[in-house]
Amino acid sequence: MTTGTSPPTAPRRSRARTLVPLAVAAWAVLEIWLLTVVANAAGGFTVLLLLVAGIVFGAAVMKRAGRRAFRNLTETLQRMPGQPGTAAAPQAASPGTEGNGFLMLGGLLLMIPGVISDVAGLLLLVPPVRSMLGRYTERSLERRMRAAGPGSLSDAFQQARIHRPDGKIVQGEVIREDGAQPRSRADEGPRPPLTP
Repeated sequence: MTTGTSPPTAPRRSRARTLVPLAVAAWAVLEIWLLTVVANAAGGFTVLLLLVAGIVFGAAVMKRAGRRAFRNLTETLQRMPGQPGTAAAPQAASPGTEGNGFLMLGGLLLMIPGVISDVAGLLLLVPPVRSMLGRYTERSLERRMRAAGPGSLSDAFQQARIHRPDGKIVQGEVIREDGAQPRSRADEGPRPPLTP
């Protein structure tokens, strides 16, 4: 006897979960094919030298970008209000200190063995390409944040706060409706008050 209802179907896979593994597999096959073409044209030793040079150069780029990012973080923390020796007006970032994320990505792509990844890594080392990608990424992120509705990640920090009945936000304070005090265990001493 059939009831007329269809059996539950499995949730449909997202397009990204289907296409990303296929794209990675196609990229790996293309990289291997290109390495064999270069090896046939220039020799296996040349390919080995290219791979080693890519790893060494990529590591140097990543190290330099990491140092720049750490230096920028240190300077930013030293300029925070309330720090000794803080200047009255905040200073703008010095030119050439932005785009460390794309520099690190370029170094990583250089370290990955392959011709296509090396070309992409070298392109990310060009300052106009990095600035263009940075602007595109910033606009895309702003557009997605504006499109995000209530209940999304942009609303998460507001929801994580504790609200009192009068609407005031109190961080770290527990308010009981019945007015009962929390019981302390015998092994605990008095607790210090919470300070902001």
